[in-house]
Amino acid sequence: MPSNLEALAARPVSAERYELGEGPRLDPRTGELLWVDIRVGRLLRGRFAGDRIDVLAEYEIGEPTGAIAPVAADRGGWVVAAGRGFRHVSAAGVLRPLAAEVAAPGTVMNDGACDPYGRFLAGSQVTGDVSPWTGGLYRLEPDGSVATVLTGVGCANGLGFDPTGKTMYHVDSRRRQLCTYRYDPATGAATHRRILVEFADATPDGLCLDAEGCLWIAMWDGWSVRRFAPNGTALARVDVPVPRPTAVCLVDGVLVITSAWLGLDPAGRRAAPDSGRIFAAEVGVSAGPAHTWDGYHEDH
Repeated sequence: MPSNLEALAARPVSAERYELGEGPRLDPRTGELLWVDIRVGRLLRGRFAGDRIDVLAEYEIGEPTGAIAPVAADRGGWVVAAGRGFRHVSAAGVLRPLAAEVAAPGTVMNDGACDPYGRFLAGSQVTGDVSPWTGGLYRLEPDGSVATVLTGVGCANGLGFDPTGKTMYHVDSRRRQLCTYRYDPATGAATHRRILVEFADATPDGLCLDAEGCLWIAMWDGWSVRRFAPNGTALARVDVPVPRPTAVCLVDGVLVITSAWLGLDPAGRRAAPDSGRIFAAEVGVSAGPAHTWDGYHEDH
């Protein structure tokens, strides 16, 4: 990264420290903030009040939970990528399997996002004693059917779509690459892969897009979030006082950043005692559209 990039600073806004906080999302139906603690399998809802996040509810999913998305209908609950497949969580906290064992053995679901057309896409990362490229990216249709979008993935992470809905951005953290794909609105197919940015000094993790079509990417072991233009040009950096920011979303011009203490040794945790907290930074740019899943819902 060039040294003359605009640099901003993030402040902690959560009281709790999460082992592997991930996947922050704004629920457009309620204005609430959603996020997960992946390894403990917990979904959280909260209200972002500018200087703090007030936790409103927690749901135990029962298996590692990598990503969450709101269901389009009011009180429709949420869809989560958990274990090796997808589940629905009702507004009452009732769990219902949607598609089990979607991802390959030796992998677990990780980050994901909805496309602009009512589908939920989530990818997997390799965790077992299998090929390092056994992960994939999977698409949950509104009717509950599942299709494979990408194969040969090491660690599927940040996912988003440009304002036209015809370009998909995707991070493979194991490869340390941000790639673009041509995305077909009618079929949900991703083709014409192109490496947009390769990272040498840190590992790209979760991402979000802003209203200008630029990308914000959390940098694991990079103590920062970085902003990129659609052509891959580095534009800005948000410094975070912990080494492992994991994912981001925008709320009213504020960048919300989850983080992790996972994998830090005692010395590392002493050096960064806020690891695992959620952070915020004023960045002065609005969020892109918030997308939802158009599938199954419950009204109770």
